[in-house]
Amino acid sequence: MKVTDVLVHCLENEGVEYVFGIVGTEILDLAKSLSKSTQIQYVNVRHEQGAAFMADVYGRLSNKVGVCLSTLGPGATNLLTGITSAQLDHSPVVALIGQAGMERHHKESHQYIDIVKMFEPATKWSAQINESQTTPVVIRKAFKIAKMEKPGSVTITLPENFATQMIAEMALPVTPLPESVPVTETIEAAINLIKKKLKPFVIVGNGVIRQEAVLELLTFIESLQSPVTHSFMAKGVLPKEHPLNFYTFGFKENDVVLPGLKEADLLIVIGFDFVEKLPKDWNKKKLPVLHIDPLPAEINEYYPVELELVGNLKKTLQLLIQAALPTKSWVPLSGLKEQIKTVYKMGPHQPGTTLPFSIETILHCLEAHTTEETIVISDVGSHKDSIARTYQPKGPNRLIISNGLASMGIAIPGAIGAKLACPHNPVICITGDGGALMNFAEIETAKRLGLSFIILVLNDSMLKLEVEQMNKKFGENDGATFQNPDFVQLAASFGVTGIRARNLEEFDHILKQSLHSLTDIILIDVVLEK
Repeated sequence: MKVTDVLVHCLENEGVEYVFGIVGTEILDLAKSLSKSTQIQYVNVRHEQGAAFMADVYGRLSNKVGVCLSTLGPGATNLLTGITSAQLDHSPVVALIGQAGMERHHKESHQYIDIVKMFEPATKWSAQINESQTTPVVIRKAFKIAKMEKPGSVTITLPENFATQMIAEMALPVTPLPESVPVTETIEAAINLIKKKLKPFVIVGNGVIRQEAVLELLTFIESLQSPVTHSFMAKGVLPKEHPLNFYTFGFKENDVVLPGLKEADLLIVIGFDFVEKLPKDWNKKKLPVLHIDPLPAEINEYYPVELELVGNLKKTLQLLIQAALPTKSWVPLSGLKEQIKTVYKMGPHQPGTTLPFSIETILHCLEAHTTEETIVISDVGSHKDSIARTYQPKGPNRLIISNGLASMGIAIPGAIGAKLACPHNPVICITGDGGALMNFAEIETAKRLGLSFIILVLNDSMLKLEVEQMNKKFGENDGATFQNPDFVQLAASFGVTGIRARNLEEFDHILKQSLHSLTDIILIDVVLEK
């Protein structure tokens, strides 16, 4: 059987449903092999970066590995941003990349670069199929590495001259990923450590969502009765009104949770990824840490681990609960929770009242009209911090924020990945005008696929975060403003409904109606004051 046919058979064996990419000369045979699959849908996109973002969000929401595809040279370099984003956000992604034939690797050659080396710093594993017979082994290893904690991206390159070689049809069996739990003595030591402390504070990261340990976390917190804060990417692990929920931390400015952390005498850190915020920014007092994570701690002076429980989070939390976890009920001083709500502008939107047309009031509307099933995807910009502060999703993994690489342009292609992963869930993407136009062409991809979701374009003709930072530093700003097209007309040119909202009342009505009759893509041009 031809190598590319075997490769596609291996992808089917891994449960792949979609491959996002752009066809090029070096992967024509792979594209043809994909076209014969009855299990895999090939999604031809408009830019390779979009393909990687789609695979990223699809992998994050589907509990499967997202797969993207490109040809060599510029196709590969276009993938790099999205692949790096998946790596730092710990999304399971495998990228298949065409390469020049082996006969061209030893000399200067058209479009040839060393793809393996280029992707090595941006992936968990970057490799090339150097012998056609090893194709099944390489593909199985790629998917296993991509999915193992901490998940991330893997790139596999296929030289053109191997594509049509004939090899035996074979796909290696997919076995469960290995799991471990801390030994009994370590669990007992953790219980004793907690007993000795008066004021533990729990810090929750995205690992809890990745390891499907949210219910166990809730039971753990109910038993412990200590305050809890979470990272951007872990939003939704606690209900908004949970009495122990002290909301999000990890901001550069106005991080109101930090005084509460400073009152603690032990930080219980569960599934937290340093890529979201380094400990030097939130543990300046160098408080002792109980590290609970599938991987050993990265110890430094601001993360002084007193004890670490390394293993599967779901099972580790179950063991702690079963081991007579002590109650450590305490409340940070000075009305911290109400202060957080005020600074983070979390007050509920009340229809009929006169309110400013701001990102915060827009988010109140969004919160009022969304359900436990709604998936919201944030692009990167000043609105990302506002969303991380103000918007409270009604469940875990219902708010997708890129907080590792934090790359602009993820929202629109990410909405495609989200809708394919969760076809029955409403999807809303929120993007600034800067991020929107980076991958706006993928609206054609979404339209061609027959998808339905809502795009909110925050239209103020500037990179607002940079404008604010430059004004603060220099008293003026340069190079961060621009002119926008008419987004309503631009949407129409893609066959998409575009509606302009100029005030909060209009926006609230449009959003409500759009969610009620969401059968196509709807773009809402949110015209904000400059």
